[in-house]
Amino acid sequence: MRILVVEDERAMAGAICRGLEAHGFTVDLVHDGRAALDYAAQQRYAAIVLDLMLPGLNGYRVCAELRRLGDTTPVLVLTAKDGEYDEAEALDTGADDYLRKPFSYVVLVARLRALLRRKGGAAPDLRVGDLVLDPAARTCQRAGRAVELTPREFGVLETLIRRPGEVVGKTEILDQVWDLHHDGDVNIVEVYVSALRRKIDVPFGVRTIHTVRGVGYRLEDLGA
Repeated sequence: MRILVVEDERAMAGAICRGLEAHGFTVDLVHDGRAALDYAAQQRYAAIVLDLMLPGLNGYRVCAELRRLGDTTPVLVLTAKDGEYDEAEALDTGADDYLRKPFSYVVLVARLRALLRRKGGAAPDLRVGDLVLDPAARTCQRAGRAVELTPREFGVLETLIRRPGEVVGKTEILDQVWDLHHDGDVNIVEVYVSALRRKIDVPFGVRTIHTVRGVGYRLEDLGA
């Protein structure tokens, strides 16, 4: 899942991004309010983590403008302010949740996942045959057995399983799972697809991830 982090304090921003990426999120980072609106207009995000005290356009105005434009992306506000009126104003301008600094990354991730569940209702499991992915808990099972995946492997598999039977290009997978500033070879996707096959296909004697030569990959349960 791709998250937009809007934080002007560079050290804090870097720490937030590392924390979220360690929990399997793909993160884009901007440092001011106008850039946040530009990114939100160009990319669909699962959620936005928004600092209130930003240069140029503060977090209140960013949130209000997003809602005015019809953007319903869940917004989690982060702030060093501790007044109840600040919290009320953030919620009144359209924020979905509010977290004061300093905060625990465990709590930040839990709040984000709660927002994502709320947005999507019960956050149903994703299934293809006996392969089951739980996006909220970040767990994978095949034939009732747990399969351990790295955050990046999980992201690639989630991108494919959300479009069962469809061909998904390498560039599209790269865009969904790696950050926008990734300048590496698109063929890095092949490395992760190979790793996934070794974990979710080979041990179970099945073929799930199929290569469409020159195009990309299709996830479909065709048996052994």
